[in-house]
Amino acid sequence: MGNKTALFEQHHAMGARIVPFGGWDMPLHYGSQIEEHHQVRRHVGMFDVSHMTVVDLHGQRVRDFLRHLLANDVARLKQPGKALYSCMLNPDGGVIDDLIVYYLRDDWYRMVVNAATTEKDLRWIGDHAEEYRVAVSPRRDLAMIAVQGPRARETAIPLLPEALRMQAEAIKPFSAVAGEHWFVGRTGYTGEDGFEIIMPVDQAPEFWRRLADASVAPCGLGARDTLRLEAGMNLYGSDMDEQTSPLEAGLSWTLAWDPPDREFIGRRALDEKRSDPANRRFVGLVLNGRGVLRDHQQLFLGDDLVGEITSGGYSPTLERSIALARVNPGVGEVCQVEIRGKRLDAMVVKPPFVRNGQVQITLP
Repeated sequence: MGNKTALFEQHHAMGARIVPFGGWDMPLHYGSQIEEHHQVRRHVGMFDVSHMTVVDLHGQRVRDFLRHLLANDVARLKQPGKALYSCMLNPDGGVIDDLIVYYLRDDWYRMVVNAATTEKDLRWIGDHAEEYRVAVSPRRDLAMIAVQGPRARETAIPLLPEALRMQAEAIKPFSAVAGEHWFVGRTGYTGEDGFEIIMPVDQAPEFWRRLADASVAPCGLGARDTLRLEAGMNLYGSDMDEQTSPLEAGLSWTLAWDPPDREFIGRRALDEKRSDPANRRFVGLVLNGRGVLRDHQQLFLGDDLVGEITSGGYSPTLERSIALARVNPGVGEVCQVEIRGKRLDAMVVKPPFVRNGQVQITLP
């Protein structure tokens, strides 16, 4: 048995199929993964993301610490509540984790890290925080619910604590507002608008029930994965890991090279690879025929092995199979994927496939 979030009983009562994920017992779906996917794309859905870990960082030198720890630069965050997506790298430039960090005060930043990497992350952060005298506080007392979809804001805002409602109306994308105990970020992992709402553990079940009463569909890990895949969003452990650099994971945009004297962990290794023409490309694939693209399927040009799928599956929005893949630099507009001993043509595209309910690629 894994860890259970504060919403486990609600998932069970709603008929969720529970599966292990990152050390937690989490809902895979509540009957139909595809229907949950469409609810988020067309209306509004909610996800229990309390398995992820909120980490508060306090100290007079916390900004300096994060500018060393993260590949993106928190100096870009000028206004309280602003958020930044970044990778946390090892000295070789591999990805320890990808995360979101929020600037709240000069002496207070907040991170949200992945569930499966939490303990590893906390050890790494703690080892490097000591030199900067930064206090690292994992917030086990908090739960998090993501409300996502074109109707997310109009549905969720009236249900927030009254003191936060007006502030929530004005939140810009990739920003957050903090109340006495609640924290509302306009972020997500679906390619749709919405919020990730952090609250005390004991208040999460009631908020979940109020969302359900407002016709917000409960959604599980299955829909969350197909939504993020369509949105071209990386999954840690599949699309990048400690052996893969952001340069080959489609995440070069998260590397803040300026100012050149900022020595973030992994910079020296990445500097050596930055202009290497042999760096693999991170691309999207659309299968032209019948079949399902899966993780680790191999890609070919003629007899030459040219890459591998990192994340793949069926796209409910496109009604065909799609994938993210790492390929050699010479791959053009078409390659072949090997499925059960047969090689099928796949169109090479630039992700995302879908954002804000709109298809972003040209289909054949």
